[in-house]
Amino acid sequence: MRGRDEETGEFFSPSRTQQRKDALEVRELAEQLVALTPAQLAQLPLSEELAEHVRDTKKVTSHIAHKRQLQFLAKQMRKEDDATLEAIRDAMSLGGESARRDTALMHQAETWRERLLEEPDALTELLDLHPQADRQQLRQLIRNVADERRKNKPPASYRALYRAVRQLLGAEEGRDDVAPDEDDDALDERED
Repeated sequence: MRGRDEETGEFFSPSRTQQRKDALEVRELAEQLVALTPAQLAQLPLSEELAEHVRDTKKVTSHIAHKRQLQFLAKQMRKEDDATLEAIRDAMSLGGESARRDTALMHQAETWRERLLEEPDALTELLDLHPQADRQQLRQLIRNVADERRKNKPPASYRALYRAVRQLLGAEEGRDDVAPDEDDDALDERED
Protein backbone atom coordinates (compact mmCIF):
# COMPACT_ATOMS: atom_id res chain seq x y z
CA MET A 1 0.00 0.00 0.00
CA ARG A 2 1.32 3.36 -0.95
CA GLY A 3 -0.53 5.50 1.48
CA ARG A 4 -1.52 9.12 1.12
CA ASP A 5 -0.60 12.27 2.95
CA GLU A 6 -3.83 13.40 4.61
CA GLU A 7 -2.94 17.11 4.44
CA THR A 8 -1.81 17.40 0.82
CA GLY A 9 -3.44 14.34 -0.70
CA GLU A 10 -0.16 13.31 -2.37
CA PHE A 11 0.97 9.71 -2.52
CA PHE A 12 4.00 8.73 -0.42
CA SER A 13 5.70 6.69 -3.14
CA PRO A 14 5.44 6.18 -6.89
CA SER A 15 2.64 4.02 -8.20
CA ARG A 16 3.29 0.39 -9.07
CA THR A 17 2.90 1.28 -12.73
CA GLN A 18 5.62 3.91 -12.41
CA GLN A 19 7.87 1.53 -10.47
CA ARG A 20 7.46 -1.12 -13.19
CA LYS A 21 8.18 1.42 -15.90
CA ASP A 22 11.35 2.54 -14.10
CA ALA A 23 12.44 -1.08 -13.64
CA LEU A 24 11.93 -1.80 -17.35
CA GLU A 25 14.00 1.28 -18.27
CA VAL A 26 16.84 0.05 -16.07
CA ARG A 27 16.60 -3.45 -17.59
CA GLU A 28 16.80 -1.92 -21.06
CA LEU A 29 19.88 0.03 -19.98
CA ALA A 30 21.36 -3.23 -18.65
CA GLU A 31 20.78 -4.89 -22.05
CA GLN A 32 22.56 -1.99 -23.74
CA LEU A 33 25.50 -2.29 -21.35
CA VAL A 34 25.85 -6.01 -22.03
CA ALA A 35 25.91 -5.33 -25.79
CA LEU A 36 28.89 -2.96 -25.50
CA THR A 37 32.48 -3.95 -26.16
CA PRO A 38 34.97 -4.00 -23.27
CA ALA A 39 36.60 -0.82 -24.64
CA GLN A 40 33.25 0.99 -24.66
CA LEU A 41 32.47 -0.24 -21.15
CA ALA A 42 35.79 1.10 -19.89
CA GLN A 43 34.75 4.60 -20.98
CA LEU A 44 31.54 4.56 -18.94
CA PRO A 45 31.32 5.76 -15.33
CA LEU A 46 30.61 2.32 -13.89
CA SER A 47 31.58 1.27 -10.39
CA GLU A 48 33.92 -1.72 -10.30
CA GLU A 49 31.18 -3.86 -8.78
CA LEU A 50 28.71 -2.94 -11.51
CA ALA A 51 31.32 -3.48 -14.23
CA GLU A 52 31.99 -6.93 -12.79
CA HIS A 53 28.26 -7.76 -12.95
CA VAL A 54 28.19 -6.66 -16.60
CA ARG A 55 31.19 -8.87 -17.41
CA ASP A 56 29.53 -11.80 -15.61
CA THR A 57 26.33 -11.30 -17.62
CA LYS A 58 28.29 -11.28 -20.88
CA LYS A 59 29.84 -14.65 -20.01
CA VAL A 60 26.49 -16.44 -19.67
CA THR A 61 25.44 -17.92 -23.01
CA SER A 62 22.42 -20.09 -22.22
CA HIS A 63 19.27 -18.18 -23.14
CA ILE A 64 17.32 -18.65 -19.92
CA ALA A 65 20.39 -18.29 -17.72
CA HIS A 66 21.39 -15.13 -19.61
CA LYS A 67 17.92 -13.70 -19.12
CA ARG A 68 18.09 -14.47 -15.40
CA GLN A 69 21.57 -12.95 -15.12
CA LEU A 70 20.34 -9.86 -16.98
CA GLN A 71 17.52 -9.50 -14.44
CA PHE A 72 20.10 -9.75 -11.65
CA LEU A 73 22.23 -7.06 -13.31
CA ALA A 74 19.18 -4.78 -13.58
CA LYS A 75 18.42 -5.40 -9.89
CA GLN A 76 21.97 -4.39 -8.97
CA MET A 77 21.67 -1.29 -11.16
CA ARG A 78 18.43 -0.28 -9.43
CA LYS A 79 20.40 -0.15 -6.19
CA GLU A 80 22.49 2.66 -7.68
CA ASP A 81 21.27 6.20 -7.23
CA ASP A 82 19.49 8.01 -10.05
CA ALA A 83 22.45 10.32 -10.68
CA THR A 84 24.71 7.35 -11.44
CA LEU A 85 22.22 5.85 -13.89
CA GLU A 86 21.79 9.22 -15.60
CA ALA A 87 25.57 9.59 -15.87
CA ILE A 88 25.74 6.17 -17.55
CA ARG A 89 22.93 7.09 -19.97
CA ASP A 90 24.60 10.41 -20.80
CA ALA A 91 27.97 8.75 -21.40
CA MET A 92 26.35 6.19 -23.68
CA SER A 93 24.54 8.85 -25.70
CA LEU A 94 27.75 10.85 -25.99
CA GLY A 95 29.47 7.70 -27.18
CA GLY A 96 26.92 7.39 -29.93
CA GLU A 97 27.39 11.01 -30.92
CA SER A 98 31.15 10.59 -30.87
CA ALA A 99 30.94 7.49 -33.04
CA ARG A 100 28.79 9.32 -35.57
CA ARG A 101 31.30 12.19 -35.70
CA ASP A 102 34.18 9.74 -36.12
CA THR A 103 32.38 7.98 -38.95
CA ALA A 104 31.64 11.27 -40.69
CA LEU A 105 35.27 12.32 -40.30
CA MET A 106 36.41 8.96 -41.71
CA HIS A 107 34.17 9.35 -44.77
CA GLN A 108 35.29 12.93 -45.29
CA ALA A 109 38.95 11.87 -45.12
CA GLU A 110 38.35 9.02 -47.59
CA THR A 111 36.61 11.41 -49.98
CA TRP A 112 39.48 13.89 -49.80
CA ARG A 113 42.04 11.12 -50.32
CA GLU A 114 40.27 9.95 -53.48
CA ARG A 115 39.93 13.53 -54.75
CA LEU A 116 43.63 14.18 -54.13
CA LEU A 117 44.50 11.14 -56.20
CA GLU A 118 42.01 11.76 -59.01
CA GLU A 119 41.79 15.55 -59.39
CA PRO A 120 44.88 17.72 -59.93
CA ASP A 121 43.25 20.84 -58.39
CA ALA A 122 42.07 19.05 -55.24
CA LEU A 123 45.36 19.63 -53.41
CA THR A 124 45.13 23.37 -54.01
CA GLU A 125 41.56 23.38 -52.73
CA LEU A 126 42.51 21.38 -49.62
CA LEU A 127 45.44 23.71 -48.92
CA ASP A 128 43.18 26.76 -49.32
CA LEU A 129 40.78 25.29 -46.75
CA HIS A 130 43.63 24.22 -44.44
CA PRO A 131 46.60 26.58 -44.74
CA GLN A 132 48.33 24.88 -41.78
CA ALA A 133 48.67 21.65 -43.81
CA ASP A 134 52.12 20.35 -44.67
CA ARG A 135 52.07 20.96 -48.43
CA GLN A 136 55.31 19.10 -49.08
CA GLN A 137 54.25 16.00 -47.13
CA LEU A 138 50.90 15.79 -48.95
CA ARG A 139 52.53 16.15 -52.38
CA GLN A 140 55.10 13.50 -51.53
CA LEU A 141 52.39 11.10 -50.34
CA ILE A 142 50.37 11.63 -53.53
CA ARG A 143 53.47 10.90 -55.65
CA ASN A 144 54.25 7.82 -53.55
CA VAL A 145 50.71 6.47 -53.99
CA ALA A 146 51.00 6.84 -57.77
CA ASP A 147 54.37 5.09 -57.65
CA GLU A 148 52.96 2.26 -55.50
CA ARG A 149 50.11 1.71 -57.92
CA ARG A 150 52.44 1.63 -60.93
CA LYS A 151 54.74 -0.92 -59.27
CA ASN A 152 51.92 -2.97 -57.67
CA LYS A 153 53.32 -2.41 -54.19
CA PRO A 154 51.36 -2.66 -50.92
CA PRO A 155 49.30 0.51 -50.23
CA ALA A 156 51.45 1.92 -47.39
CA SER A 157 51.47 5.48 -48.78
CA TYR A 158 47.77 5.21 -49.61
CA ARG A 159 47.13 4.58 -45.90
CA ALA A 160 49.60 7.26 -44.83
CA LEU A 161 47.79 9.78 -47.05
CA TYR A 162 44.49 8.84 -45.40
CA ARG A 163 46.00 9.29 -41.92
CA ALA A 164 47.49 12.68 -42.85
CA VAL A 165 44.18 13.93 -44.27
CA ARG A 166 42.20 12.56 -41.33
CA GLN A 167 44.52 14.20 -38.83
CA LEU A 168 44.28 17.47 -40.75
CA LEU A 169 40.45 17.36 -40.81
CA GLY A 170 40.32 16.31 -37.15
CA ALA A 171 42.54 19.26 -36.17
CA GLU A 172 40.17 21.59 -38.04
CA GLU A 173 37.25 20.38 -35.93
CA GLY A 174 39.27 20.84 -32.76
CA ARG A 175 39.49 17.08 -32.34
CA ASP A 176 42.90 16.53 -30.83
CA ASP A 177 41.73 13.10 -29.75
CA VAL A 178 41.82 11.80 -33.33
CA ALA A 179 44.36 9.04 -33.34
CA PRO A 180 45.93 8.73 -36.77
CA ASP A 181 46.18 4.94 -36.62
CA GLU A 182 42.81 4.00 -35.13
CA ASP A 183 41.17 2.82 -38.36
CA ASP A 184 44.13 1.05 -39.97
CA ASP A 185 42.69 -2.43 -39.38
CA ALA A 186 39.43 -1.52 -41.10
CA LEU A 187 41.33 0.05 -43.98
CA ASP A 188 43.59 -2.97 -44.36
CA GLU A 189 40.58 -5.25 -44.83
CA ARG A 190 38.95 -2.95 -47.38
CA GLU A 191 42.06 -2.22 -49.45
CA ASP A 192 43.53 -5.72 -49.69
